[in-house]
Amino acid sequence: MKNVLIVDDSRTSRRILRDILERAGYSIAGEAINGKEGVELYARLKPDIVTMDITMPEMDGIEALKEIKEEFPDAKVVMITAAGQKDKMMEAVKDGATEFVSKPFVEETVIEALEHCEM
Repeated sequence: MKNVLIVDDSRTSRRILRDILERAGYSIAGEAINGKEGVELYARLKPDIVTMDITMPEMDGIEALKEIKEEFPDAKVVMITAAGQKDKMMEAVKDGATEFVSKPFVEETVIEALEHCEM
């Protein structure tokens, strides 16, 4: 069973993602409320996959992605984007994001993105 770290400043988004992932058979390694906490938890928990919101306080998802990939080049990070974040998305691809999912979440799309990380 793959374990996932959810990094999102929205409690609602974290809950929705947790529900979708648990239904699909993933286990949730932990949850972080900003990029800084996400980087720290990643180093401690070493999850198989991370879902990383782009827009967060303290440290955004792009910065957190860079830090995680720097220390753990094989990290699988799925970026969560809101509408209209095309530039941020391109930047994340350049920085090594594995996949993308946009809000509002569509269960199938979320699962497909995580399955793609496992290939």
